[in-house]
Amino acid sequence: MRTLLAFLLLAVAWPVGAVELHGELTQGGLIFGKVAPGTKARLGERILRVSPTGDFVFGFGRDAPPVATLHLERADGNKESRKLKIAPRQYRIQRIDGLPRRMVTPPATVLARIKTENAAIAKVRARDSATIPERGTWLRPATGRVTGVYGSQRVLNGKPRRPHFGIDFAAPVGTPVRAPAGGTVVLAHKGMYYTGGTIILDHGHGLTSAFLHLSALSVKAGDVVERGQQIGAMGATGRATGSHLDWRINWFDRRLDPAFLLAKKDRE
Repeated sequence: MRTLLAFLLLAVAWPVGAVELHGELTQGGLIFGKVAPGTKARLGERILRVSPTGDFVFGFGRDAPPVATLHLERADGNKESRKLKIAPRQYRIQRIDGLPRRMVTPPATVLARIKTENAAIAKVRARDSATIPERGTWLRPATGRVTGVYGSQRVLNGKPRRPHFGIDFAAPVGTPVRAPAGGTVVLAHKGMYYTGGTIILDHGHGLTSAFLHLSALSVKAGDVVERGQQIGAMGATGRATGSHLDWRINWFDRRLDPAFLLAKKDRE
């Protein structure tokens, strides 16, 4: 089976006319773009926010199709479209047995709560703030052994579930969790049904990161945090089988692979 490391060779940093793209052209990949100021950009039918300095981002979900089209319209009216080939990936299957039945199949009494919490998460992930996301390598948000990877399919008590969309770091309860890059806290909840103690940071241009199963939160909604600042502590809250941090990255509703933002030594 091909692993995440097999796709590190797909990183791109090449000019497309007057545009530069840096990132991974693969399922789960995040792309940082740079164009001349005043250029308009669109990925397929989705209009991209382009900063006054020409910065923009976009990403590809776990099961993204093999081709995406980037459309550019420059300040002088000239237009250009480029086909981007998106490499496919294969994902691990992970089986977890022995979970309490109520955590695998939630009782009807908590469905309204889950719906409300999901709506709150969707709302903050729809933000399109003008902050320019931090480029380059991000910090590992916590120490610990990697026990779960992006895209893996989990089978809980013998029943296939949605794929895992984050990277898991396992360490003792209370292990510090730090901001991998600067951002604004847009959600800080001490006890969501599935994810327990939950923090979501807005990094700008629709890019958010989530930190799940926390035992303690050190920030509140509205706080602006810096790279490396402690935002909480690792725990086993919500639906968790042990103490760990589940770290996730989204570009709006598209779930990306956080490992691509880390240095190679921090991916294992």
